[in-house]
Amino acid sequence: MKILVINAGSSSIKYQLIDMENELVLAKGLCDRIGIAGGNFKHQPHGKDVYKVEVQMANHAEAIRLVTDALVHPEHGVIKSMDEISAVGHRVLHGGEKFSGSVIINDDVIAAIEECCELGPLHNPHNLTGIRACEEIMGDVPQVAVFDTGFHQTMPDYAYMYALPYEYYEKYKIRRYGFHGTSHRYVSQRAAAMLGKEDIKIVTCHLGNGSSISAVVNGKCYDTTMGLTPAEGIMMGTRAGSIDPAILPLLMEKENMSPKDIDTMINKKSGILGVSQVTSDNRDIEEGARNGNKRYQLIENMLCHQLTKYIGGFAAAMGGVDAVIFTGGIGENNPQYRSRVAEKLAFLGVKIDEELNQKAKRTSDENDISAADATVKMLVIPTNEELMIARDTLELVK
Repeated sequence: MKILVINAGSSSIKYQLIDMENELVLAKGLCDRIGIAGGNFKHQPHGKDVYKVEVQMANHAEAIRLVTDALVHPEHGVIKSMDEISAVGHRVLHGGEKFSGSVIINDDVIAAIEECCELGPLHNPHNLTGIRACEEIMGDVPQVAVFDTGFHQTMPDYAYMYALPYEYYEKYKIRRYGFHGTSHRYVSQRAAAMLGKEDIKIVTCHLGNGSSISAVVNGKCYDTTMGLTPAEGIMMGTRAGSIDPAILPLLMEKENMSPKDIDTMINKKSGILGVSQVTSDNRDIEEGARNGNKRYQLIENMLCHQLTKYIGGFAAAMGGVDAVIFTGGIGENNPQYRSRVAEKLAFLGVKIDEELNQKAKRTSDENDISAADATVKMLVIPTNEELMIARDTLELVK
């Protein structure tokens, strides 16, 4: 069975076509700048050269058409006919309290995703656009929604509730939802397999431009750092992470900022970008810090402090920890952060082999970087959200 995985953003579509017989990625690519001047399309067939073209895409339906045409193209295609695609799996950001797992998409599911647009205004509308575009192009091919929030629905109420007037939860469902759930689920499953244990307590650290940390007990989410929106938790590329909420009305008064201004500031002008005032890319921060830039060194210190605080706090909340996992662009490629965090967490039994830690940066493999005498493992596991989406889709449609 071949499954097409779609991740639709506001002006882009990422995709993979996966043969589920052997979980081989037959093709992957990106439609970028949809509805914007300077559009481009990149298509990478397995075993063939990358195909790139500058092309204007007026909407997501036109972009999906480019994808399907490329998949069956005589030169850079990987299938003979669209009939070979058995199902489409979609990443959907927010499922609210309605979905604790992935579901086959029907009219009721679409209506529920629409209801959650208020909770995920930057993502859910575009996820819906991708679903409708696939329906327009591919007709009755089954489609599945895989929710970023679904994995976190196992959190107990005392972990997901905020200490606000309870009526706001009843009226608006204001609570912690968590995100990156597909990634946290994937790496926690892989960790359990690597360690040969099902009865296991794990802290998973998904660190990239967007970052979140989760506590996972026996394969189920116990707590997580992101909240009602992806803005809460550890500092990120452009998001502030957790701050004193009283800062916001203070800034509104002092800087004459509107609620929209505040939202933009919290999500797009804060985090690494906000502190550096120059870049949101952690690779720039690493290089600058090595060269003595005090502001960049501050950012690294802030990140390592917050990582240590959240991991240690989750370990305490779970009553212990068996493994700490690093994944995502920063988590997989920054051995310095792993070293510094491991040193701080030595009291828990975390200890790494520095040679293995450095080698893990140069490989896409799963790596156990723990020292031989460590009682808490530290693992570096590349995430694979697309494969997780494809597996869920296969399970539901077969």
